[in-house]
Amino acid sequence: MISRIDLRGSLPGDLRDVLPRAELDVEAALAKVRPICEDVRHRGAAAVRELTARFDGVELESTRVPVEELGRALATLDPAVRAALEESIRRARAVHRDQRRTDTTTQVVPGGTVTERWVPVDRVGLYVPGGRAVYPSSVVMNVVPAQEAGVGSLAVTSPAQKDFGGLPHPTILAACALLGVDEVYAVGGAQAVAMFAYGTEECPPATMVTGPGNIWVAAAKRLLKGRIGIDSEAGPTEIAVLADETADPVHVAADLISQAEHDVIAASVLVTTSLELADAVEKELPGQVAATRHSERITEALSGRQSGIVLVSSLDDGLRVVDAYAAEHLEIQTADAAAVAARVRNAGAIFVGPYSPVSLGDYMAGSNHVLPTGGCACHSSGLSVQTFLRGIHVVDYTREALAGAAPHVCVLADAEDLPAHGAAVRARFDWGIPS
Repeated sequence: MISRIDLRGSLPGDLRDVLPRAELDVEAALAKVRPICEDVRHRGAAAVRELTARFDGVELESTRVPVEELGRALATLDPAVRAALEESIRRARAVHRDQRRTDTTTQVVPGGTVTERWVPVDRVGLYVPGGRAVYPSSVVMNVVPAQEAGVGSLAVTSPAQKDFGGLPHPTILAACALLGVDEVYAVGGAQAVAMFAYGTEECPPATMVTGPGNIWVAAAKRLLKGRIGIDSEAGPTEIAVLADETADPVHVAADLISQAEHDVIAASVLVTTSLELADAVEKELPGQVAATRHSERITEALSGRQSGIVLVSSLDDGLRVVDAYAAEHLEIQTADAAAVAARVRNAGAIFVGPYSPVSLGDYMAGSNHVLPTGGCACHSSGLSVQTFLRGIHVVDYTREALAGAAPHVCVLADAEDLPAHGAAVRARFDWGIPS
């Protein structure tokens, strides 16, 4: 059901070439999303409605969801689901509220200060995927950090669903209502990103678009980056588990399966020093998979080239492997797991010990589950309050403070053959400043 890669002994020079990874050809998708985005740019809401009819089979009178539908969805929401969402929101707010930034003023010289001022983006479009599953949790993970950052205008979009009268799934709408979001659109795919990038008669343009989606959403983000800010190009979801002989194979198998449940191209990777654990997990998988609702999907994901069990000689080698892999989600199931986790450099989120499974982070840990995929965790972070903030340096110098810096400014300006830079400083002093 799941392949093995034996790296015991010496590790190869570039581990990225041998580790399992889902293939996502965003470049190839660009050619298909470009005309979609151009159509939205030139024809606005009419294009969005026509594209929704073509791709989702839904005829929309308006792309915007009526506010009363949000209230209706919340009123009919299962009380247990509502309670769980409210608790998820509470925990996410607690974590993200502590991520707020404060302005910092540094006195560089007497009379000369630089202040780093943190300013939220003006407006964000938050994408919540549809497809095989329903993701009210992604509403929470997108909206909460944007709200805590102080974004003044935010809108949620999620694909129109035939089964729900052309609206997004009612649980998505209910989650929006719980969070106080009343601007919601029934639009998915590349056309949703283009709608936020260019604006339409029904939807004002956004400064930034965030949230996970399929390859068409990722391609549209890449194409329109610059016109809009983006969080990341989300690829197939992935889990890596670094484990030794102390790990419980039942737990490890269950966690690999939980991520494989998302999609047939989801990646589940176990990195272990223990051949016995590898054998036990491999033995455990078929029974657990057979008992799940989505066994066919999970079997395909676990059998794919993007999943596997990687055997290593030591925890040091295991850490090198998981740092090279840079997983979206990384579980540490070893002896002294907290100390091992502290040595990890590359991961979207780290889950420490047997009682911190990725599923907890998906819903209720308080952390954010919109995370970098495809190895991007080596240079990028997950969604946070910081995603929606810009640091602006405010420079405030008196005449005397400028006079003290002026000779150095003029010397460096001449060294770079930009004499007008120095002249702009000297012009402020009637007695002149030597160059």
